[in-house]
Amino acid sequence: MTIRPLSIKIAGLGKYLPPTVVTSAALEEQLNFPAGWVERITGVRSRRYASAETVSEMASAAARGALEMAGLQPGDLDAIIGASASVRQAIPCTAAYVQRELGAPDGRSACFDLNATCLSFVLALQQAAHLIQSGVYRNVLIFSSELGTYSRNRKRWESSVIFGDGAAAAVVTAAAPGEPSTIWHARLSTFSSGADLTRLVGGGTLHHPNDPATTPEMNMFEMDGAAVLKEASVLLPRFFESFSQELGWAAADYARVIPHQASGQGLKLLNSHLGFSAGQVFNHLAERGNCIAASIPLALTEAVECGSVRRGDKVLLLGTAAGLSIGAMALTF
Repeated sequence: MTIRPLSIKIAGLGKYLPPTVVTSAALEEQLNFPAGWVERITGVRSRRYASAETVSEMASAAARGALEMAGLQPGDLDAIIGASASVRQAIPCTAAYVQRELGAPDGRSACFDLNATCLSFVLALQQAAHLIQSGVYRNVLIFSSELGTYSRNRKRWESSVIFGDGAAAAVVTAAAPGEPSTIWHARLSTFSSGADLTRLVGGGTLHHPNDPATTPEMNMFEMDGAAVLKEASVLLPRFFESFSQELGWAAADYARVIPHQASGQGLKLLNSHLGFSAGQVFNHLAERGNCIAASIPLALTEAVECGSVRRGDKVLLLGTAAGLSIGAMALTF
């Protein structure tokens, strides 16, 4: 595989966190779980839950922060890409509503959504980078906004306690001459033998909402967390070894690893199976939970906010997603 570095810069980052904090202790009481069980099993102490917010409203709030950091206005955007598992509605794309809520001019920006579940942001960043490098666009806004309230299944513990709500956004541009910002390599690999390990079967044509045979249970998220972890523990080291060989970097070359905050056990794989030190891996799972596609950009935003990631740092974005997919991107922030 030929590696072609892209002179692309994440010029701005922003986030939105719903104000409602839900502790694991509160969920244990609601769901009749033993005290301390949720944090011990998942690593999550608290998470945010949206109430009246829509995914487009959360995305727009995050986007305003990203635009401010980048020094741009909504009218400067050539494209708006929605990169989420949660959508506002089936048609049109959520990005169209974000354009409207930002007050971006009609017809100024192309709007579309893509969905690779938890890896949606990484895939969107890869696509945007190539479109900018080729001259199709100059300034692209990517948002990941997740609201899982309506699909949390109280009958399944992974669905009911791991996830949190939130949004993050990034403004992506070409790096100026002399700037170090670069996307060095990105890769997404899907192992469809694991497609049924993580799923929400309703909402499409297989179990259409208008079909009387479609049950409310079909519109709830389900995951075999143990099976996903088992598969990831085998597939992730092989994937990362191949990715590293293609790039020519070792684990120690990264200043910071920004992983999908899937679960406490999932994050431990990065140390035990991939050779990263605890100090390299950014971990805010305890306070945020698993925010699905918003997880990686939210973690990156908060890593930049606290100074854990600085301009010129080599950063790895890494995670798993439904599919079963594994993805990684190596960049200089």
